[in-house]
Amino acid sequence: MKHTQYLFIPLLSTVLLAGCAESPTGRKQLKLFSESNLQKMGVDAFDEMKESTKLSTNPKHLARANCVANSITAKVGKEVFNGTWEVKVFDDEQVNAFALPGGKIGIYTGLLKVAETNDQLAAVVGHEVGHVIAEHGNERMSTSAVAQMGLQVADTVLTANDVGGKAQWMSALGLGMQVGFTLPFSRTHESEADLIGLELMAKAGFNPKEAVQLWKNMDKAAGGKRPPELLSTHPAPQTRIEDLQKNMQPVLKIYKSAPKNNCA
Repeated sequence: MKHTQYLFIPLLSTVLLAGCAESPTGRKQLKLFSESNLQKMGVDAFDEMKESTKLSTNPKHLARANCVANSITAKVGKEVFNGTWEVKVFDDEQVNAFALPGGKIGIYTGLLKVAETNDQLAAVVGHEVGHVIAEHGNERMSTSAVAQMGLQVADTVLTANDVGGKAQWMSALGLGMQVGFTLPFSRTHESEADLIGLELMAKAGFNPKEAVQLWKNMDKAAGGKRPPELLSTHPAPQTRIEDLQKNMQPVLKIYKSAPKNNCA
């Protein structure tokens, strides 16, 4: 048992030091995967989505999604993705959108109903692209890998000491990491992406105030069917709204000086 503990501590320290990085907001990050690998994963996942989910052919939907998304991605540095972003609208009623490493953006038709204006749609697209800019996918995969490593060591230690009720201990450890580590990390990512997206939409000429109205619409669409924030990967809508309002003044200045977009 002692040998296992002594081996794990320096191994974990080496992993953490090797993957230490900083997010666009100055937060420390753990990133263990290469950018090329993440982009390949993003492209492969998007190709699978296009095969498994019906694509919308509605010209109004396509024009709206492409105009907003292209306006947002025009403000993204080439170091994030040096190519032409691909935008697809999926014919599905779920209220969602996503962006993937490798320059891929997916928007569901359900979102186009809840995001009543192009400014509101820009808030969602900016948020999703914010995840890519901050490399949250890399960070989540990296922290999950480290957490899994810890659970494997815990299993070894419990087995070596013949601890009773090992299954219950492992279940508790897993839940503890999820609530105490993984979920707060996810909520941090969501809040960070909100702020990155807010700045992106302002630079692209979309009114950042509409991000607040968007989340009011999202909360209404959910009909109160949300888990407690402690057990959710996303901040509560009211928390998001308050955070957006706190950070509104700097982006309003950007918006006022930015050239207006051509999205009708």
